[in-house]
Amino acid sequence: MKPREAMAVRICPLESIVPNTGVAALVDGEQVAVFRLGDDSVYAVGNLDPFSRANVLSRGIVGDLNGELIVASPVYKQHFSLRTGQCLEDAGVRIPVHDARIEEGFVVIELQSHP
Repeated sequence: MKPREAMAVRICPLESIVPNTGVAALVDGEQVAVFRLGDDSVYAVGNLDPFSRANVLSRGIVGDLNGELIVASPVYKQHFSLRTGQCLEDAGVRIPVHDARIEEGFVVIELQSHP
């Protein structure tokens, strides 16, 4: 399988995402959960919850758990780091993390290439 090139994609205006919530976006066939925190920082991770196998992480609760920015899965409540994708309850599980930024008032993510 040919590796996919990294690509920057404009998702939506920042103001379209309520602070401390997430939205789901379909980018190049992959569901991505995009979160806006209260300080207007943005994060993007894969939307698939590896435990329930449902695309629901964008509906999870974001917060801080012992100094780690996380999203809690709305299904079984596992916590995933928004910075690394690491599951806090199971070190063997990680979700994809994508670079996210704001450009000209829009949320832009950079979908990472896959081998």
